[in-house]
Amino acid sequence: MNLEELKKNPKTQYLAQQYEQLLLQEEETRALAESDESMKEMAQDELQAIEVQKKAIEEQVKAIEESEREEEEFPNEIILEARAGAGGDEAALFAEQLVEMYTRFAESKGWQTKKIDDMTLEIKGKDVYRLLRFETGVHRVQRVPVTEKNGRIHTSTASIAILPIKKKVKFEINPSDLDMEYSRSGGAGGQNVNKVETAVRLIHRPTGIDVRSTSERSQLANREKALQILTAKLQQMKEEEEAKKYAGDRKNQIGTADRSEKIRTYNFPQDRVTDHRIRQNFSNIEGIMLGKLDKIIDAMQSGEVGEAEEE
Repeated sequence: MNLEELKKNPKTQYLAQQYEQLLLQEEETRALAESDESMKEMAQDELQAIEVQKKAIEEQVKAIEESEREEEEFPNEIILEARAGAGGDEAALFAEQLVEMYTRFAESKGWQTKKIDDMTLEIKGKDVYRLLRFETGVHRVQRVPVTEKNGRIHTSTASIAILPIKKKVKFEINPSDLDMEYSRSGGAGGQNVNKVETAVRLIHRPTGIDVRSTSERSQLANREKALQILTAKLQQMKEEEEAKKYAGDRKNQIGTADRSEKIRTYNFPQDRVTDHRIRQNFSNIEGIMLGKLDKIIDAMQSGEVGEAEEE
């Protein structure tokens, strides 16, 4: 074990110190056994006890490192971003309803949610990325809008992006590539509302990606949050490009985490939600829109392909 590296990690620091003490104790016991023949038997018993303790610590370290590797692959923190697609006001309304749907699902799981901006959520909780990673893509709705006088069914779309927040980032953003804008955050009443420019918008010039954070109380905190989201977006863009390179090898995998991929249709007149990747239909659309997504999420996790026809 690399004790110096383990000391740098708060989760293994104490264990590394304990292990170091055991190594010192082991060395002293061996020296005692070599210098005093009468102590040899007792020293042997103590060395065996030390070895048991060392192995126990090694197992604990191994479990912590395995947990950290798993969390790096499936982080317990994500950014969920919704955008209206084709369909005007109806698309914007649907995007808002999707955000509400995921908020309610998160609450049912005991996860923490926080609005970063109007259509952007921060969600924290165990298995959040593992369970929601397949939600990225275009969601399509078919229904009669409230404003439709002739009862015609309209088709609209909204896109969802699930951005994992990883602790280890594989690249750095050059500060000179960023433009930063400040504005006043909106919100409910209060003496300080709209008096200080705390909202932050970051624009990454090389890609044109821009992000906005209004949820934090200080300009600095919003800037850090916006930078975190921008990093996650750039990371996802990089992974999408890699996925497209090997698209031919991904036929048996569900989706490509590509926001342009149509993944699901919500057909209100027929009370049916169809996931096109696993070709399965689900009923109780009203319940699903209220956050009852467990059946769909479980089906996505199993990856079992059904027989529903593509629309």
